[in-house]
Amino acid sequence: MEDERKEEKKMGSKIEMIFRVSGFVLCFVAAIVVGLNEQTTVLPLTLSLDLHPLDFTLTAKWYYLSALGYLLATNIIACSYSFISLFFLLKDTSNDNILVLLVIILDTVMVALLFSSSGAAAAVGVIAYHGNSHVQWNKVCDIYGRFCIQVAASTVLSLAGAVVFMLLVVLATVGLQTRPS
Repeated sequence: MEDERKEEKKMGSKIEMIFRVSGFVLCFVAAIVVGLNEQTTVLPLTLSLDLHPLDFTLTAKWYYLSALGYLLATNIIACSYSFISLFFLLKDTSNDNILVLLVIILDTVMVALLFSSSGAAAAVGVIAYHGNSHVQWNKVCDIYGRFCIQVAASTVLSLAGAVVFMLLVVLATVGLQTRPS
């Protein structure tokens, strides 16, 4: 009976470590993708049919949109927390109920942050892709295609990170149920 509990605890720790490393990698890559996202495009503007078009250089950067700044910030926070929480995992915290509860609460906070920032970035991405005729916002993904693809990739990576942290919460909750008092 005691050996079975030790084996279950060891397996749970391995799974938790895999999830934490996955959360770290997903959030790290999402932060890099959105943080380095920039695209410059030259657009010709024709004023008259008799004149040559004027070329305008336009640049899209992640910090022009607050939703992308929020996405970057939350991924950096989640990445940092995931790295720090790996140290708690390496240390035996099975007897420290307060620390276990704190990690579960912080994992839940990471889920909320990552889902909310991904939702905000996705909303901006939908407007950039489709435009909004009611307020006369034109599509920008036709002009900044690579920029939009990188925003979408970062959003998907961030959502995957949120799912990983959600699975960590589920794993910890199940672990609390099977844990002896």
